[in-house]
Amino acid sequence: MKHSGVATVAQIHEFDEVVDVRSPSEYAEDHIAGAVNCPVLDDAERVRVGTLYQQSPFEAKKIGAALVARNIARHLENNWQDKPKSWHPLIYCWRGGQRSNAMTHILRQIGFAAERLDGGYKSYRHHVLEQLQTLPARFSFRVICGLTGSGKSRLLAVLQQAGAQVLDLEEIARHRGSVLGDMPDEAQPAQKGFDSQVLDRLESFAPALPVYVESESKKIGRLRVPDALIQAMRVSPCLRLESPVAVRVALLREDYAHFLHDPALLRRQLERLNGMYSNELLAHWHALCGAQAWDEFIAELLVRHYDPAYSKSICGHYRNYDAAYRLTLDALSEKDFHLLAEEVLALPGNFVNNGDAA
Repeated sequence: MKHSGVATVAQIHEFDEVVDVRSPSEYAEDHIAGAVNCPVLDDAERVRVGTLYQQSPFEAKKIGAALVARNIARHLENNWQDKPKSWHPLIYCWRGGQRSNAMTHILRQIGFAAERLDGGYKSYRHHVLEQLQTLPARFSFRVICGLTGSGKSRLLAVLQQAGAQVLDLEEIARHRGSVLGDMPDEAQPAQKGFDSQVLDRLESFAPALPVYVESESKKIGRLRVPDALIQAMRVSPCLRLESPVAVRVALLREDYAHFLHDPALLRRQLERLNGMYSNELLAHWHALCGAQAWDEFIAELLVRHYDPAYSKSICGHYRNYDAAYRLTLDALSEKDFHLLAEEVLALPGNFVNNGDAA
């Protein structure tokens, strides 16, 4: 194969490795799926060179060249000494400019078939946004609906274990999609990173097979679900997972155990409900937390807050919810979820309420 030294976004999957030479903070915000970060300037060095550039571009380039050369040498010594001559890496920076040019030039001088991504990360980001506008329409989604605590996320996980195509948006967003949905000790990704992970997941699916997804709002925590994706989900067939309140309370006690171990954190989260409910009701919920009356507190929060909000939202946005195929979960054992997954996977391509084939 003849290598020109410049590649397009459409050719990303043709390479042995994708190398992101931007700074660690740029990489953390978003990067091409599977890319490794080998910065030619770290965050502090990038600020230093950028600040100096405002005063003297010539002096900045001298300092920058020394730093870039030193960092590239370190990557060669620590990361690539065992690479064969046939190694074919793709190198990219922010716009496909000096940082990726420097790395690509040196690797090619050694004899590696290194290529630079034309347009850099900016061209990749444009590709992500473009694909997210059109790709969701290619898939047939099956939307798992159900009140908070009914077991939707666990059912998705078991479906995935069984080999089904699953798009778990809350897992990607690192958030459970509710006022208490923050993951313990785990921040949500940046919006750009979320978009890239969603696209990477969609691109792994076969359009001929259904994709199972949980009913979501337009936002999961502070992240926005791509418009075309949420629109496709909202017109798709639904499955309605129903569980008794006692089962839902037990599930939430397991999933939100971090709050039960840190009541002060839970009380801070409850402050988000200020203005939505009376001071007397909020004080009552705080008192239940203080007394660690968890079952009573969770049941009240479900019935008074989560259930009315979910019912209003789901009926207003998912047009096939009323005709949804009904699933029942009466216990939280692994066997119960596997039986549910088997029931779901045995359904015909289209389904309506009570399991009658369409």
